[in-house]
Amino acid sequence: MKARLQTSMGQSLVMTPQLRQAIRLLQMSSTELELELTEAVETNPLLEWAENTEGSDGDDSPSSSSSDETPIDPAQGDINADGEDWDGGDEDWSSARSGSFDDDGDNSEREQAEDGDTLADHLLWQLHLTHLGRCDRAIGVALIDALDEDGYLREPLSAIAQTLLPEIHADEDEIVAVLRQIQRFDPAGVGARNLGECLALQLDTLPADTPALALARRIADGPLERLPRAGINGIAQELKQPVADVEEAVQLLRSLDPRPGKQLGQMSSDTYVVPDCVVWRQRGIWRCALAGHAGPRVVINHGYEQLIRRCGDADASYLRAQLQEARWLLKSLQARGETLLRVVTSLLHHQAGFLEFGEQALRPLTLREIAGELELHESTISRAIARKYVRTPRGTLPLRAFFASGIDTEGGGEASSTAIQSMIRNLIDAENPRKPLSDAKLAEMLKTSGIPVARRTVAKYREAMNICASHERVRIV
Repeated sequence: MKARLQTSMGQSLVMTPQLRQAIRLLQMSSTELELELTEAVETNPLLEWAENTEGSDGDDSPSSSSSDETPIDPAQGDINADGEDWDGGDEDWSSARSGSFDDDGDNSEREQAEDGDTLADHLLWQLHLTHLGRCDRAIGVALIDALDEDGYLREPLSAIAQTLLPEIHADEDEIVAVLRQIQRFDPAGVGARNLGECLALQLDTLPADTPALALARRIADGPLERLPRAGINGIAQELKQPVADVEEAVQLLRSLDPRPGKQLGQMSSDTYVVPDCVVWRQRGIWRCALAGHAGPRVVINHGYEQLIRRCGDADASYLRAQLQEARWLLKSLQARGETLLRVVTSLLHHQAGFLEFGEQALRPLTLREIAGELELHESTISRAIARKYVRTPRGTLPLRAFFASGIDTEGGGEASSTAIQSMIRNLIDAENPRKPLSDAKLAEMLKTSGIPVARRTVAKYREAMNICASHERVRIV
């Protein structure tokens, strides 16, 4: 019995840390990943840098930067299967291999990043990508503003309703409906009103075959607050479940993050980023690959691996544990690279026109669309693009730049908010400096182009681009 109990507990400890590690690595930037791997190599004797080994086994390293690349045809939007190595000939962007694209920006390998997002910024960005009406969007903004730094909603719903008055009269059911939408955002667990709900939201993002998942949900929904007093034995008696099963479920709950809002913080203005992916055009076809320096490659030291067979029991046990951790890390790195490349490939399929013609060709695109296409959870897509950058002929861009909310056009299609802002900027750049265009005139001109936007919307977009009002733009030339 004791041996079987230990085996069951050991199985839980294998699954839960591995899944948590994969999620944590996925949302890391390239710089953070490099620091993580440096620490892993220094603490685990079974790991070493791939550059320091000769003839290393490719299976022990993260995914290759070009093995899974898929080219994109910007004209047809088709995904071709004749992927070629990135180091091959490139007629259209031959300078891509040397790291010098034909753009006006600074193309050093390390680009200076914009200020990092706060939790509110990150959630508001996701909110604006959802298909919500004006009232629901206002409710969402009020809910996000009420979250504390840990990501919890401590304010009562009645207080949220009061902040919306007198413009919006919302009952608690309407507020709860919008809150449910926010609770689907990344980071998982945000918007919870207590610890149990926070953990339950994170459990919902785990695979259905996760050990002890159902029992962990029962504990999170009920006796979680009594766990410190009653202990595992008391909870097992209350739920009429075996102690070993309750122990496994508690281990799963302990692996979750009780403060999901802490995952996001403000980066300093002197933070530099390393592009995670490279996008270039070859013979009229857009291609993408993982940047070679975005994820430092580590491999298993085969010398220590073979030493396990010749060591004593104590040393062999230690080395086996380190070998297992090394294998978990390599699998998580491979999964990170594959997920990131799938997301970027999908973005290229949808936004090839953006790379070809600029912001005016940016299509409306949401996290839900990419998640549905790749059969992944929305929070996984959000983690995959968080603080990730792609090097393109138009400069180094954050992956978030490929997403945009949409506005219905008179032709039955949609225009992204980014494209509309670009159109407004172009109209202002071409205006008569002695008689600048008013917001009402800009709205009228956009409507003539088939994009019905209100004057208030034009004013909002103009202010977002830091463009002065018409009476402040008057100048004599």
